[in-house]
Amino acid sequence: MLLPQNIIATKRDGKTLQSNEIDLFVDGLVSNNFNDAQVGAMAMAIFQQGLNSQETVQLTKGMMHSGKVLSWQDLDGPVVDKHSTGGVGDKVSFMLAAIVAACGGYVPMISGRGLGHTGGTADKLESIEGFNVQPNLEDFKRIVADVGVAIISQTPDLAPADRRLYAIRDVTATVASVPLITASILSKKLAAGLDALVMDIKVGNGAQMTSLKQAKELANSITTVANDAGVKTQAIITDMNQVLGSTAGNALEMYETVKYLTGKLREPRLHQVVVTLAKAMLLNTKLANDDLDAQSKVDHALASGKAAEVFGKMISALGGPSDLLENPWRSMNKAEHIIEILAPDHGYISAMQTRDIGFSVVGLGGGRTSNDQKIDHSVGFDRILPIGTRVNRADVLARVHASSLERAELASKQYIDSISFSDEPVAEPKVIYS
Repeated sequence: MLLPQNIIATKRDGKTLQSNEIDLFVDGLVSNNFNDAQVGAMAMAIFQQGLNSQETVQLTKGMMHSGKVLSWQDLDGPVVDKHSTGGVGDKVSFMLAAIVAACGGYVPMISGRGLGHTGGTADKLESIEGFNVQPNLEDFKRIVADVGVAIISQTPDLAPADRRLYAIRDVTATVASVPLITASILSKKLAAGLDALVMDIKVGNGAQMTSLKQAKELANSITTVANDAGVKTQAIITDMNQVLGSTAGNALEMYETVKYLTGKLREPRLHQVVVTLAKAMLLNTKLANDDLDAQSKVDHALASGKAAEVFGKMISALGGPSDLLENPWRSMNKAEHIIEILAPDHGYISAMQTRDIGFSVVGLGGGRTSNDQKIDHSVGFDRILPIGTRVNRADVLARVHASSLERAELASKQYIDSISFSDEPVAEPKVIYS
């Protein structure tokens, strides 16, 4: 009889896991035959020793089939999704899903919680009073059919094995593993019954993948496994060497989303990522004929207000307010203390330690240090200036939103420590790498 400790030891020692051993691990995730300590040990063994492609496929398929697998035969358009490997200030999913739905796609997006220093799409949505990130599957399918998009968190029915592993990876420093990231993402996405998937692979000091080599390795892993499983998948590698957009923190990012969709503020780097991914989703599903057609459709979805309308309908359909676009702060909490972070000197912002800023948000209460922790949706940073900006001493670099003055002052100091300055102008980092 195979015991959990036998399977852990096999991978700890760098040996290849057999299919039945991987299946027993997946079953143990759902049945609790692997306790939390054993799951953490197994995650660390995989983190240290890796999985080959066959092991990764087996783990992905096992977690995909650990719950229900959706089908969408009744829809009159393609079913497509996007997934990001996560970063700081990454609120792309909200704008992107609304744009693609406005162009005729159906987007059943199953999102994650925050992992380590990176924010979670589901956590951001829970900033909104009444919003239900865990509807039952019947309601999820109905809203996707009616509105064109529903963004929810993992339900107990879909990939439950990954749901448990995901939470334990977050608190055991085993997030940045290519096979675990591949299996986690694709078990959820394949269970969602997609026709096509576009991956946003983040690279840089605020990403799980800090080098272009790592990012390409993950991109190849994901596209190989997903395409083998019959889901047309493209990966786009984008920059995470600075906060994406002008906000980092749950409610603040939802507010930036509203401003983006209503045309009040579209931070250029954020806009470039959104448009690049949207065009890829339209092209891969044949909703657009070529790049020019895709660009025209994205522009029209935004300029006409259709994307904003779709987003507003989704918020309302999932229990949120009907007036989020008009009155975002009526249904979201503001932080008790907001202080300006002032530049210590003259110069150009030359670099940003994005991971440190993400951990500052966690320290403010906007993320988790244990997997059952409640988070404060109101905290974070806004009015963030990008790399390349010229500042004078005492100019506002950003603002911190906190629950106490002490926390605000600590986060302000941490933010300044995370920024580098140069006397000479600096080039902005690339936005799209590959």
